[in-house]
Amino acid sequence: MNIYAIRAIYLFEMARTWRTLLQSIVSPVISTSLYFVVFGAAIGAHMTAIDGVSYGAYIVPGLVMLSLLTQSISNASFGIYFPKFVGTIYEILSAPVSAFEIVAGYVGAAASKSIILGLIILVTARLFVTFEIAHPLWMLAFLVLTALTFSLFGFIIGIWADNFEKLQLVPLLIVTPLTFLGGSFYSIHMLPPFWQKVTLFNPVVYLISGFRWSFYGVSDVSLGISVGMTLVFLGACLALVWWIFRSGYRLKT
Repeated sequence: MNIYAIRAIYLFEMARTWRTLLQSIVSPVISTSLYFVVFGAAIGAHMTAIDGVSYGAYIVPGLVMLSLLTQSISNASFGIYFPKFVGTIYEILSAPVSAFEIVAGYVGAAASKSIILGLIILVTARLFVTFEIAHPLWMLAFLVLTALTFSLFGFIIGIWADNFEKLQLVPLLIVTPLTFLGGSFYSIHMLPPFWQKVTLFNPVVYLISGFRWSFYGVSDVSLGISVGMTLVFLGACLALVWWIFRSGYRLKT
């Protein structure tokens, strides 16, 4: 394994983040802060507690997860698509770098950006609402696993997309709606029985539920199921990436 190649790709992608700090970090933090102001401080003050947790605090894990999912996909998909768009991908293809090393570099950088962003949003949330993290190690585990899973998913989208419209298609039309309907702002137990069952087909429910459990010890589904489903998603994305390269696919425009 070429550690130097992984390190070079990783550092290049991380350097791009610092060059575009306003877009990569500041903008998502400000957008999420507006949710805390509106739903946490303003509306939350007039909402009843959910499972013994104030509404403002209850939505913190959901909002962090919302930013984590969208940014993981965006960072990874744009990271691999842009070299294809400008033609610099051929520099990587002509170098002695394997598919695994390319994936490790790009996905590792995208996941790192998302984790940093998620932690910054957590710190920012304390300015608006009061909350505690009951299980910090579990919180970090869910944060890392989710960032890796959806960075892999974003990498797949970046490989598949051949224009900027396709690059935004899946995140805007599928991932964001699923996140909003996955219990970011409410407990699925507040829904009628039929819709509770329908919601269980939404994979994001398990991610948000497990992440919220790490904060308050309450969740819509059991911790074991949340962890299991998260690992299933991660394994599915790894298998799909492996199949893409195994089938002879080449990173080119």
